[in-house]
Amino acid sequence: MPSQLFQPGLLDGQVAIVSGGGSGLGRASALELAALGAAVVVCGRRGEPLEETAARADGGRVEARVCDIREEDQVDGLVDAVLERHGRIDLLVNNAGGQYMTPAEDITPKGFRTVMRLNVEGTWLMTHAVATRAMMDGRDGDPSGGKIVNVTLSPHHGLPGMAHSSAARAAVENLTRVLSIEWARFGIKLTALAAGHFATETLMTKYPKQVVDGVAGTVPLGRLGTEQEFAWLVAYLASPAGDYVSGAILTIDGARDNWFGAWPPGGLTDAAGKPLAEQRRPKP
Repeated sequence: MPSQLFQPGLLDGQVAIVSGGGSGLGRASALELAALGAAVVVCGRRGEPLEETAARADGGRVEARVCDIREEDQVDGLVDAVLERHGRIDLLVNNAGGQYMTPAEDITPKGFRTVMRLNVEGTWLMTHAVATRAMMDGRDGDPSGGKIVNVTLSPHHGLPGMAHSSAARAAVENLTRVLSIEWARFGIKLTALAAGHFATETLMTKYPKQVVDGVAGTVPLGRLGTEQEFAWLVAYLASPAGDYVSGAILTIDGARDNWFGAWPPGGLTDAAGKPLAEQRRPKP
């Protein structure tokens, strides 16, 4: 399906890898990149959802490859295959990740390592393999460059029940900052996207409506984000418009990161002193 926002062919000639491309934000990003002309490889641990992403490309080029990003040999094999087939990698979207909710005192060493290994080590293995083998060809003085987008979480204030995931996502954001400095000499740009609450298929189908409404009620803009809105930001960064963006942590969450409770808060009034009623919020 053609992009609804960007010029057709904007990413012609580019090659992108999107981890966790079998659902949600990863799938939406892969399809948008493909719609703009990029050759996209989606990877993940299960082949079936990846193949479904490829089937939805509707004329775009999306290839599915099974890869556990926690395993170095599988990551190396993925990069080998992409370079052999396409000869280059211009964009890496590190979207794969996972967590579960539990009180901090109940997190076992194994549980903590599991979350850190997927979100931090997996991101690092993908980043290092792609950068060193496909984005540093020119080395100093003649950088070939490339772009890496790391998907993290918003909000950034304390997330009770998510101590392990919060630590992991903070690590990825600071890794992004450091590498944007160290690898600038190669022309590599790194950005982290701190994603808030989005109306993904998982959220909308696996949780009761009251839970979904409750989540949306914490967002000052009054709604969940759409997968397409996230994908558009990824496409922007992949395009020439994003060539000077590096080292940034871009929060995309409808201002959720700036507020700690439900919205609107009790007692908030307008300029005339009238309570800010729920029905006056923006509607989706």
